[in-house]
Amino acid sequence: MEIRRALPSDLEDINKLLYQVHKVHSTGRPDIFRPGNKKYTDEELMEIIEDKKKPIFVGILDGHVAGYAFCVFVEHRGERSLSDIRTLYIDDLCVDEALREKHIGKTLYEYVVNYAREEGFYNLTLNVWACNPSAIKFYESCGLSVQKIGMEKLL
Repeated sequence: MEIRRALPSDLEDINKLLYQVHKVHSTGRPDIFRPGNKKYTDEELMEIIEDKKKPIFVGILDGHVAGYAFCVFVEHRGERSLSDIRTLYIDDLCVDEALREKHIGKTLYEYVVNYAREEGFYNLTLNVWACNPSAIKFYESCGLSVQKIGMEKLL
């Protein structure tokens, strides 16, 4: 599998995966996520692809995007209570549901970790919804541990 930065020509394949991710979320939390949607419009996606501080890494198999990792640079500088650090935040990581269990996600994740190390980031973070236990299990198998926990009370 080749891993590279996303290109505008990857838009169609990325959209397919964005719908898959959204379906997991809308099934798990239909009170929050509207069914049948995706996180970004095509215009927003094109802006992200061009943004140097929001790299999207894609895994290519047979000429198509098999998986992606949307990343965002987060910097804390000069804040009173936080150390001056650079974090690479994984906003979204997805593998095509038809290609799961082939270590594509693990390979993408390891690529992102190596990228973060090479670029001098202090840490790598992500959020995962509690309604997605397979994602939680995957991230734990990659060696991630809980940094903070978001809680809610439905009213």
